[in-house]
Amino acid sequence: MIGTRRDFLGWTTAATAATAAPAALAQWQPERRYPDPLVEILDPSFGRYRLALAGVERLATGFRWSEGPVWFGDGRYLLWSDIPNNRMLRWDETTGRVSTFRQPSNFSNGNTRDRQGRLVTCEHDTRRVTRTEHDGTITVLIDKFEGKPLNSPNDVIVKSDDSIWFTDPPFGILGHYEGHTATPELPTNVYRLDGRTGQASVMIGDINRPNGLCFSPDERKFYVVEGGVLPRVIRVYDVVENGTKLTNPRTFMDAGQSGTPDGMRCDVDGNLWIGWGMGEGHDGVLVVNPSGKPIVRINLPERCANVCFGGVKRNRLFMAGSKSLYALYVNTQGVKGG
Repeated sequence: MIGTRRDFLGWTTAATAATAAPAALAQWQPERRYPDPLVEILDPSFGRYRLALAGVERLATGFRWSEGPVWFGDGRYLLWSDIPNNRMLRWDETTGRVSTFRQPSNFSNGNTRDRQGRLVTCEHDTRRVTRTEHDGTITVLIDKFEGKPLNSPNDVIVKSDDSIWFTDPPFGILGHYEGHTATPELPTNVYRLDGRTGQASVMIGDINRPNGLCFSPDERKFYVVEGGVLPRVIRVYDVVENGTKLTNPRTFMDAGQSGTPDGMRCDVDGNLWIGWGMGEGHDGVLVVNPSGKPIVRINLPERCANVCFGGVKRNRLFMAGSKSLYALYVNTQGVKGG
């Protein structure tokens, strides 16, 4: 179903957005004035990325748990997963209409496109990563490692060398809501699939429940959320040996006791746009600069699981909220392939 944008009565400056935001979240209605108080600037450096005449929009609502948005510029549509409903949905930019893209979807989670424009999907129920070919057929890229079934592939990205990187926490086999109950047989690794041979290798084997992941614009740094520790952290690695090895692991940022980072994508300046929760004052998207400093919070009335950039100019941030799909035009662009 198609949603509306939220309303805020009165003019609010960036300095007062932090106190105004919770009241604005109480009910989502069309806004009346710019700038949008839900775009809460935490550091003046974000000013260059903010469009004063653009606000957060709710594009659609009525889902159970939205994840894995991916943009198809050639068709001007967005796909994303509604995991508990076992379906993938499609939002068309030209009409604003939402339709079912695939059902059942094997409880799909993260999605991306490869450098040939094909859809790559993580599936919880079948515990595999697949590729949808241009003719609609589905190719299984991996479902086992060293003879053992994967846990439940979660999020996925494709590097410029055509290698496919994905995280494999157990979330989809912990119960029947987002997959089915099963016993993990492998550690919660981060994997790389070689783009030429399809050979799988463990890139990170000592991470507790990895979740969202992305590369810096020059692909020299690799970021991943570690979701099985408290506080949750985002780790960063140096990418070496032609993209086949990660070194120098370190903490990029500590999410704090109540912060819940999930999926993330990079813009062309290396800022991380991170789906975030949990609870009022935390729900939405946190933007962090390359040095790890938060520069803006996009407040939403519900937790945001994952994001992607899209639109004709790749300057529209799409945000998969818990039960809704949101968007915001910004004065930057997402990294190609992200």
